[in-house]
Amino acid sequence: MKIFIDTANLEKIKEANSWGIVDGVTTNPSLVSKENTDFKTLVKEICKIVNGPISAEVMGCTAEDMVKEGRELSKIHKNIVIKIPMTKEGMKATKVLSSEGINVNVTLIFSASQALLACKAGARYISPFVGRLDDAGQDGMKLIAEIMNILDCYDFETEVIVASVRHPIHVVEAAQMGADIATIPFDVLDKMFNHPLTDIGIKKFQDDWEKCASSKAPAKPKPKTKSKK
Repeated sequence: MKIFIDTANLEKIKEANSWGIVDGVTTNPSLVSKENTDFKTLVKEICKIVNGPISAEVMGCTAEDMVKEGRELSKIHKNIVIKIPMTKEGMKATKVLSSEGINVNVTLIFSASQALLACKAGARYISPFVGRLDDAGQDGMKLIAEIMNILDCYDFETEVIVASVRHPIHVVEAAQMGADIATIPFDVLDKMFNHPLTDIGIKKFQDDWEKCASSKAPAKPKPKTKSKK
């Protein structure tokens, strides 16, 4: 399963990329608004850090506006993926852009029927939001299972991006279901490294090594005393 980082913060992207496990980046207007910088400049900088799909979202409400924005954003870098909301106008735009060879990530998917329509429209990626479904009292990961079952029956080239990830368990369950990608906030990605037994094991190894090193250290020579004449 590929791992994307879900943030627009350059420092967090650089740090996560240095770990050697990041395959792409997803952004959205809310994340971009926190960075207080020009959107296109920010996207260009992200493309310099991560060599993989970089999702940049359009803000238009009509298919015409989405297509126009998508074409402009796709010129920034070959790795740009145009993020489009799951609406009727969004599907019109997805069909046009995908037919032009521009990769589209259909976002804000909350049902299997929406996922199916996005695949039919030509989406390269679809982003079902599991965390927001959990927040609404539904089972977000059940939706991933439903979508994966549907895609297993057909020849869609669409990849599933498990989005709105709240904790490491979401990531593990996504992998168990065979999801193609999980896009993960920095703090959740950081938590995936942690386990108390790992910390205990490292400390024990270090303590044992120090004991071993001190026991093998040569004894300090006694200072020479001057003989009396």
